[in-house]
Amino acid sequence: MKKTYKIEVDCANCANLMEDAAKKIVGVADVTVNFMTQKMIVRFEEGKEPEEVMKEVLKACKKVEPDCEIEF
Repeated sequence: MKKTYKIEVDCANCANLMEDAAKKIVGVADVTVNFMTQKMIVRFEEGKEPEEVMKEVLKACKKVEPDCEIEF
């Protein structure tokens, strides 16, 4: 399953760091963070609940960029 989320991130480097952090989360098969469009596209592993996985993704991203927001 693939979903797109609206995000708020301040710089392109932070977006890259958030993408790297999100890729390490269990349940995430692949992720792309686009700084220009302020969107995160996440492909979830089979059988994983997107909302639960996204809570962990948000925690990981906040370690990189404390004021980032992900709308899910």
